Amino acid sequence: MHRSMTGETPCDRAALRGFFCFPTPRFELMPVTHHVTAAAGMLTDVVPAPLAWKATDLSVEDWSVALSPESIAEIGEMAKRFGTSPGPYLLRTASAQDAPHLAQCMVEVRDRLDTGCGFCVIDGLPMDQYPVPDLVACFWVIGQWLGRPVAQTWQGDMLYEVTDTGEAYRYGVRGSRTRVELFFHTDNAFGRSPPHYVGLFCRQPALEGGISRFCSLYTLHNRLLERYPELLARLYQPLLFDRQGEHAEGAAPTAEMPFFAYDGKRLQARVNVSLVRKGYDVAGRDIPKELDDALDAVQEVLSAADMWVEAPLERGQLQYLNNLDIGHYRSGFTDSASPQSRRHLYRTWHRDVGQQTYDG
Repeated sequence: MHRSMTGETPCDRAALRGFFCFPTPRFELMPVTHHVTAAAGMLTDVVPAPLAWKATDLSVEDWSVALSPESIAEIGEMAKRFGTSPGPYLLRTASAQDAPHLAQCMVEVRDRLDTGCGFCVIDGLPMDQYPVPDLVACFWVIGQWLGRPVAQTWQGDMLYEVTDTGEAYRYGVRGSRTRVELFFHTDNAFGRSPPHYVGLFCRQPALEGGISRFCSLYTLHNRLLERYPELLARLYQPLLFDRQGEHAEGAAPTAEMPFFAYDGKRLQARVNVSLVRKGYDVAGRDIPKELDDALDAVQEVLSAADMWVEAPLERGQLQYLNNLDIGHYRSGFTDSASPQSRRHLYRTWHRDVGQQTYDG
C-alpha cells in the first residue's frame, strides 16, 4: 500500500478521521449562498501600532526567531523517537513530548504573533540529519504549542502539502496547488471560523520566486478609512465568496458574509479579493459597481510597497502567521526540472474555537 511522506497510508487517514470524531457539519442548504451573520458595527477609529504597522516600522529581527541549541537538541530527540517508533503523525501530541525549551520558544512565538508584527520565520529544522517524514512529524507537534490543529479541506485533511500539481488555477482548484501569484489574502476567508494561526514548513523552496509577503490588515483598514470611507462601508455589508468546491455535495457553492466586521473589541477581516469576484461568477450574478470599486481600492492599497514586508522561506525553516490580523501573499514561481527539487511545503492550521472540522 502507498505510504506518503508523512508516514501514513490512505487507510490511516480515513481511520484517524473517525478516531478524532470529525462530524460532518449540518448546514442549511441554500440555492446560492451559505450565510454567516455580519456584525452590526463599523470600526471608525484609526488603529495605532503595533497592530497597524508599515514596512518601515519593522526590521528582520522583528520576525526572525533563532532556535536555541537546547531547542534544536529537543527537535533531534523527537525526530529520533518518531523514526524508531513509526506511527501516523495525527497521534503525535505536544503534551507527550519532553521539550521544555522548545515549548517556551513557541510561547514567545505566539506572543510575537498576537502582540508583535503578527508573523515570524523560525530557523530552522536539521534537514540533513533526519528523514523528512520524521521532521514533518516534528513540525506537526511544534504547531500544537500555538493552538489546536484543525482540518484544511472539507474531507478533513489535517496536514496539507503545498506544491504545484500542474493543474490550472480554476474553479475547484486551490491556488496553493498551482504556481500562480496569490495576492494578499487570509486563509479560509469564507469559513465560519477561519484559522487563527497558519504554519508552513519548507521542505524545498522554488527554483525562482514563491516569495512570501505580509501586511497588517489593520493598516489596510486605516488607509481605506482615510482614503475611501464610503467604499470601506460597503465592505462591511454582505458579499459573496466562492467556496472553492470545499463543501458538502449539494450545498451552496458560495458563502455570504462581510469582508470586514467589528464587534466593538476587535476587527475581523476576511480578505480575498479573488474569491469575492469568483463568488459572483459562480452565482451567475453581476458584481455591484460599488463593491467592484471597493475591491479595486483594496488591491490599490495593498499594492503599495510601504504596506508590506518580504520574508523568504528557505529549506528547513518554519513560518507562522496570525491569520486574523495579517494578510499574506505568494509570488508566482518557477520550479526545478527535477521532481526532487520542486517547491514543496507542509501547512497546518490552528484554531481553539469551534469544531476541528474545515468550516469550524
